[in-house]
Amino acid sequence: MVMPAAVNKESCDGCATCVDECPMGAIELNDEKAFVDEEICTECGTCVDVCPNEAISLE
Repeated sequence: MVMPAAVNKESCDGCATCVDECPMGAIELNDEKAFVDEEICTECGTCVDVCPNEAISLE
């Protein structure tokens, strides 16, 4: 079972780096925080690698 990327809302500052870098287009900003569309996320880890605040993880 694929576990989509999870965003720690406390650590996310809404910089949108993950939005720009997600190859699947699975991330958008919602209330100035990253939101991962679980239906689209393929658990590639790109967002985890590029997040400057370490606010995203693969659970």
